[in-house]
Parts: sequence; structure tokens; C-alpha cells
Amino acid sequence: MKIILIILTLFLTNCKLNKIVNHHGVHNLELKSAELIVNQTNINDIKRILGPPSSKSYFDKDIIIYLERKTSNSKLLKLGKRKLLANNVLLLELDNKGMLIKKDFLDKDDLNRLKISQKVTGIETQKESFIKQALSNVLDKIDDPLGKKRGSIK
Repeated sequence: MKIILIILTLFLTNCKLNKIVNHHGVHNLELKSAELIVNQTNINDIKRILGPPSSKSYFDKDIIIYLERKTSNSKLLKLGKRKLLANNVLLLELDNKGMLIKKDFLDKDDLNRLKISQKVTGIETQKESFIKQALSNVLDKIDDPLGKKRGSIK
């Protein structure tokens, strides 16, 4: 009976009533993005409301990206695996004067529906021509006539 009481006490003292939520990115991104109005909000307003962007587009300088990700511990039966609560992305397109011209908000369900291309870009390497191989051997011999760098005398 004492063993059961000790085990029960250990479990109850280690349990937490409040769920622990790990947050990455901009808090409440969906609510804050509602404050942004197309053709009225500029880059200064965006930075005041959302802070610095999470990322900027490499291809187009006028797209900035904000991220929000919330995770929490799952139940005891899942052995502490993380549960994804929110995964939001806000894409903002600006014109050359810094005015917001397009706003796209993507939540967890929208991101799951995106189709990602399975195509792989191959790298084609060209074989060296006979002339290039011959000239590189000649250059090696000119560089190291006694063969000391190559490890043997040829």
C-alpha cells in the first residue's frame, strides 16, 4: 500500500495542469495580419505591427515572409512527441515605393494542400576532352619536373 501511495505521489507532483506551448516566429500572426490593409499600409507600418520579417524572397526583392509556429507536448501515450498546433505563413508583396499591394495568409491546412514538385534537377558533367587531359599532364610535369610533389620520379 505504501508503494502505491509513493508512486501516486510521484505522478501527481510531476503533472502540470498548464499546457506548455513552444512558440516560434510572430505571435498571433493571423490577428496582426488583419490590421494590414492592401494599398494603405506601407513597410514602416508592417515593421511596427509585425516586427522584422522572418525571411525575404531571394528571387524578388519585394516579397517579405512572416512565420508563426506553435508546438506542444502531446499526451503521455505518445511518449512526448511534439504536436503541431499552428503553422502559419504570411506573404506580403510590396511595390517599389514600399506600399503593400498583395497579402496572402496560409495556415496549416493550406500548407498541407500545396503540391511540391518531385522533379529533381540533375547535374550534367562533361567529360574532359583528350586534349585537356594531355595538356593537364604536361602542365603537371612542367610544374614538378622531378616528380617530388607527386610522390615519385617519372
